[in-house]
Amino acid sequence: MKRSPLLIIFITVFIDLIGFGIVIPVLPIYAASPRFHASPIAIGLLFASYSLMQLIFSPILGRLSDHYGRKPVLFFSLIGTGFAFLILGSATALWMLFVGRILDGITGGNISTAQAYIADVTTPEERAKGMGLIGAAFGLGFIFGPAIGGVLSRWGTSVPFLFAAALAFANAALLYFLLPETVGRKTTPQRAARGGWRQLTEYLRRPSLALALATYFLFITSFSILTTTFALYTMYRFGFDAQHNGYLFAFTGALGVIVQGALLGRAVKAVGEPALVIIGEALFAASMFFIPLVGPQHGGLEALLLVLSVQAIGNALVMPTLNSLTSKAARADEQGAVLGVAQSVASLARVVGPIIGSWLLYSATAPQQMDDHSLRLTYWGGAVITTFGLLLALRLSRIFAVEKERAEALTTNW
Repeated sequence: MKRSPLLIIFITVFIDLIGFGIVIPVLPIYAASPRFHASPIAIGLLFASYSLMQLIFSPILGRLSDHYGRKPVLFFSLIGTGFAFLILGSATALWMLFVGRILDGITGGNISTAQAYIADVTTPEERAKGMGLIGAAFGLGFIFGPAIGGVLSRWGTSVPFLFAAALAFANAALLYFLLPETVGRKTTPQRAARGGWRQLTEYLRRPSLALALATYFLFITSFSILTTTFALYTMYRFGFDAQHNGYLFAFTGALGVIVQGALLGRAVKAVGEPALVIIGEALFAASMFFIPLVGPQHGGLEALLLVLSVQAIGNALVMPTLNSLTSKAARADEQGAVLGVAQSVASLARVVGPIIGSWLLYSATAPQQMDDHSLRLTYWGGAVITTFGLLLALRLSRIFAVEKERAEALTTNW
């Protein structure tokens, strides 16, 4: 594994996700303030618009990275993110918030390009460990981002967005001067350029790739249900505010970093990637089942931290290993396109998940009303979705086992 470019990619993704994490605790309060008077529906659409743009543009960025190189795509996407945050921080009307979120969604679908870069500079045996760096960057971003956003908001709700813009521009400069290009070593641009949406039907005809994408969609849908409704859950059950939730996000993020940064490589060698996806899905489904059963009189904060630990470990096991399996199901010349489609699938799930979660949470009893029954229905719905993903992961594991046996048989006969 080539440590120097991986370190730069890690720093790039980490800084990018700090900006993403800053938005989580600040944007709802910012949009609902007297400055914009955004309704809950408008706030939900703000988040959905970002994910919808990623759905459309992630495969396009992946295809462009296959054709023109990873470095220019990452650079210009960071520049776009910087301008998006500037628009958010200087907005004077609600429509400007939508413009900022839409622009960030268009240029922010660069995780697939970072994943493709890792695929370029790692061997198949090291790929899950390399993908784990992005998972660790996600975890660190969710530790520091919400905390930074909360602290900076004391000086004004627009300050966190201006700070995130400065981070994005600094990140672009770091990448421009330090990151080496990889496309050209392993891919043929003319062939790679055919990737993207036009190849989606072909990808879905490949059993291993289709199952990996479907499993990815179901898992992210369930995870989005959790992230969308969790603050409402803790407010209703425990009386927590944004600061308390920031601490909880930091706790789960730190645990995810430990698992992905220190333990994932050993776990892959011990049981293999398909098995880790299955274990992670099972842990996450269990956590979704138990979350609505926890409360001040039912285990208290200690039980909540225990359930969140199970959730964080499950998420930390699933995400990088599933990304690695998706990468292995693709050819070397289509890594950016395939991983771009995977990120679009994730973006679609981040549109569907919040809609399902909000609908279950508020319509289970009556509009804009929340009670224990609606909480159980919401999280148990997420557990059911994750369980379907677990069943697909079992099938995916069998396919990879058969392909491995065939490869070993060919090697032996040769």
